[in-house]
Amino acid sequence: MTSTNSTTISVLGAGAWGTTLAILLARNHHPVRLWGHDAHHMGMLAQQRINSKYLPDIPFPESLEVTADLRDAITAAGVILIAVPSAGFCGLLDQLAPALHPGTRLAWATKGLEPRTGRLLHQAVGDRFGGVDTAVISGPTFAREVAAGLPTAVTVASASEAYAVQLAQWLHNSRFRAYTSSDIIGVQLGGAIKNVLAVAAGIADGLGYGSNTRAALITRGLAEMTRLGLAMGGHRDTFSGLAGLGDLLLTCTDNQSRNRRFGLYLGQGKDINAAVKNVGQLVEGLPTTREVHRLAAETDTEMPITEQVYRVLFEDRSPLAAVDDLLNRQLKSEEQ
Repeated sequence: MTSTNSTTISVLGAGAWGTTLAILLARNHHPVRLWGHDAHHMGMLAQQRINSKYLPDIPFPESLEVTADLRDAITAAGVILIAVPSAGFCGLLDQLAPALHPGTRLAWATKGLEPRTGRLLHQAVGDRFGGVDTAVISGPTFAREVAAGLPTAVTVASASEAYAVQLAQWLHNSRFRAYTSSDIIGVQLGGAIKNVLAVAAGIADGLGYGSNTRAALITRGLAEMTRLGLAMGGHRDTFSGLAGLGDLLLTCTDNQSRNRRFGLYLGQGKDINAAVKNVGQLVEGLPTTREVHRLAAETDTEMPITEQVYRVLFEDRSPLAAVDDLLNRQLKSEEQ
């Protein structure tokens, strides 16, 4: 069990993952504030001491405070941990900029890229908060399993080794293990690209292509994830670790993954709007596909699976035709 820490940690984002991280940190005896933008929703959380929408069986620890006031959430916070969807990430940074206290450190568990630019989220943070210690938390995690206390491991990446170690220590307990990394580029890319590949895996399963196809898709998907990661300055080992292969396997093989379920519906013949509606939650792989496709073009990186997912989502290519395009590509060495 971790020791009590006096640093207040503010978790911004009261969805499933933000709530789970707040619960985890509070269980580890840290003072935690959980913020969400919806005042009515946050009022219900404060009254019921549970997030009935996402985690109906997980009560809040006593040290977890709830607020809908952003300024209140970050007042006296030593660390701010952002866990909002990538589409809202930069808007939240803009809200934080005039209110952030000197010395406050930032971290995020958001998996995605900056909309319309494809930039990594640490670049968006650096534009607004140069010189601030930053870190990203990523890895194979379903919120419900973490909240239920099932064994889980993640990666904490930062340019500051001391900050990465401290965050890892705060997160760590007998059921949650945190490893550290200096590869903030690779860890972020792994967390973003795996959502695109999970859509592809869902499409293949929705078409009824079976386990052989899924295994091949995951393996070749990892190859293109690694190619783009190296082209952008990531470390090769990162993509065979928790934030790469680990997260990819999880999201491509388990129906708790929204991106995989979205792909399943597409493979079964539903259109994009119907598939999103059936998932019932934000599908990060949808906007991320556009941005990863952009990065592949900018870096001249071959990403055939991503290319076909992009065509299905944005060029009206049928899933069946997209698979045929992949299978009919020119033969080449597996090392390419």
